[in-house]
Amino acid sequence: MDYINLLVIDIFLICMQKLSRFLVFLSHQQFNLMKTGTIKFFNATKGFGFVKVDNSDQEVFVHVTGLIDQVNEGDNVSFDVIEGRKGLNAINVKKI
Repeated sequence: MDYINLLVIDIFLICMQKLSRFLVFLSHQQFNLMKTGTIKFFNATKGFGFVKVDNSDQEVFVHVTGLIDQVNEGDNVSFDVIEGRKGLNAINVKKI
């Protein structure tokens, strides 16, 4: 009986450890839902700008490498958001 109890406890602890690792993994993931917004500023010479997210006060940095279409200030766009080295970045930016 003691052996079975120890085995059940070991299995439980292993499952809890795996669950804990999985939850940490999920907390670090970016769940990229396509967002929409307006190009607030874009400097084509320097290759960067900002997107104002619709229905929010949030602005997201966009680099020329994240563009699918050429954009200008005032363009309505859709985009994904990822965590960059210095904050949020818009990628897959395209006009809508």
